[in-house]
Amino acid sequence: MSKLSQEFIAFSVNAGVLRFGEFVTKAGRNSPYFFNAGLFNEGGTLAKLADFYAQALLDSGIEFDMLFGPAYKGITLAAATAIALANKGRNVPFAYNRKEAKDHGEGGTIVGAKLQGRVVIIDDVISAGTSVRESVDMIRAAGATPCAVLIALDRMERSGKDGALSEHSAVQEVTRAYGMPVVSIGNLNDLLHYISQAGAGAELARYKEAVSAYRDRYGV
Repeated sequence: MSKLSQEFIAFSVNAGVLRFGEFVTKAGRNSPYFFNAGLFNEGGTLAKLADFYAQALLDSGIEFDMLFGPAYKGITLAAATAIALANKGRNVPFAYNRKEAKDHGEGGTIVGAKLQGRVVIIDDVISAGTSVRESVDMIRAAGATPCAVLIALDRMERSGKDGALSEHSAVQEVTRAYGMPVVSIGNLNDLLHYISQAGAGAELARYKEAVSAYRDRYGV
């Protein structure tokens, strides 16, 4: 568990964005934890989140020229990460898409800088990979190259439904389909390691068995 991922998991728990209990995921699974990046809805927490994104991207060593944020959550994440990168001495452009094309003014579906060079797609998590696929298509249509996906949390679980589970996670399937890396600030193993530590407190430690069982059942 890297220092960055440890700090990120702690930050997410303290901000109430990473929660433990009983939740139903988009895939219909009963999960003992839930991560909702939409709850980073204050200036201070968003600034800190963006700093984590920027540092994770820089630490990855991936060469990139700009950022792209798929609507809707990705818009805020890309803009905030661009600011955080600039504060770290790396000034790069960013762009995002509209859900519906604009027929006046500048028109089109892409807003911001021109898509060109090596583009990093920024989102919160990868569930079915639909957002990534649409982003890749838009970036390639503009003549640019999608070079990586940057997300907050990798749930590290097999895609599909019970009885027809894939051998791969949604993150792995994106890597296989598009031949580009997926960088995450933290992942399920980091989460489990964090709640297993004495410093996390008894309130979180009591979820260790449930999270571990969930990983055994759905993890890759």
